Amino acid sequence: MLKACANLPLRAKCWAVKIPLSRVYIDDAIKQRILAAVDSENFILGKECTAFEQELAAHTATKHCVLTSSWTSGVHMLLLALGVKAGDEIIVPSHTAFPSVEPIVQVGAKPIFIDVDESYTLDVKQLESLITPRTVGILPVHLYGHPADLARVKAIAEKRKLLWIEDCAQAQGAAWNGKKVGSIAPYGAFSFFPSKNLTVFGDGGCITLNDDAIAEKLRMMRNHGRKDKYVHEFVGFNMRFNEMQAAVGREQLKHLDDFNARRRQAVVWYRERLKEIPGVQLPIEREGCTPVYHMFVVQVEKREALAKHLKEQGIGTGVHYPVPNHQQPAMTKLYKDLPKLPVTEKIVDRILSLPIFPKITEAEVSEVCQQIGAFMKKSEKAMVTV
Repeated sequence: MLKACANLPLRAKCWAVKIPLSRVYIDDAIKQRILAAVDSENFILGKECTAFEQELAAHTATKHCVLTSSWTSGVHMLLLALGVKAGDEIIVPSHTAFPSVEPIVQVGAKPIFIDVDESYTLDVKQLESLITPRTVGILPVHLYGHPADLARVKAIAEKRKLLWIEDCAQAQGAAWNGKKVGSIAPYGAFSFFPSKNLTVFGDGGCITLNDDAIAEKLRMMRNHGRKDKYVHEFVGFNMRFNEMQAAVGREQLKHLDDFNARRRQAVVWYRERLKEIPGVQLPIEREGCTPVYHMFVVQVEKREALAKHLKEQGIGTGVHYPVPNHQQPAMTKLYKDLPKLPVTEKIVDRILSLPIFPKITEAEVSEVCQQIGAFMKKSEKAMVTV
């Protein structure tokens, strides 16, 4: 298992990775589409981008899809287009990737952090208690590919006349009561980062919506505030998408539903094998939800020791996320009234992401589970001995 590593200290160790945490799908068709986009000599917001937007909108069941340079830039522009300003508040889970919070701060608003429930998505029971006269919106995050409880979010948002945006960065293709995420709220935001269920081999994202006026404004904002090449209606940004990534995305989209089904099959294998191992807490699936398992996250007591053991066996793992956003230095420097979030603060010490990707095999899942079982058995024996 151990291999030689050049330029490392004598006692340093490294291990060959046999089963990575994630693996990007690449085939010859994708490579050829990239070359064709290069040969077209039309590199930004051309025919590939237009087609990709149309295909994404159709897949998500929305009228519009606006490609942007990233999830973060898309939500930044969307908040500006919706008139969110300094002094406003938006409720967002603390347990999510930091980019979920950044656009809120970038437009001058304040993130109001909410705890999560057993599905790792925002605890809707706490929502109304956090609404103040300054609250303008809610950002439910479909974390790890599991849809948030949108029924309650929708009811509260409509009752209180709040904007709400689905954070679908980790949930492309997931469904809630039969409807694709990104089509349920007035706005959905997606990411195409390389590890995502749908990638474009780099940064990228999009906003899905049915509002003609906001869609047009976003298209202008991403391209320096212009409709015409030389006439700028307002000061915008350079947050455009490019043809090569759109070509990759179009090919990946053809496989997305199959890839998500393969991820769900891998989860069936994991559940069958891990349910018999004491000390491993499996993720739940809320009734009516169809998760797409961007990550397969378990909870264990000795997280660091287990991750180390798996690494030594050539198995990749991750922690998403070890530091909750309400405890991030960037937030504690800005705000002095940050909350205590007991569920979030407990799980961040226990969660561990196990390998999952469309091409993972049953044998690979079995090996991961066998190694987890071996570690747990050894730990149990050690406790008895002590």
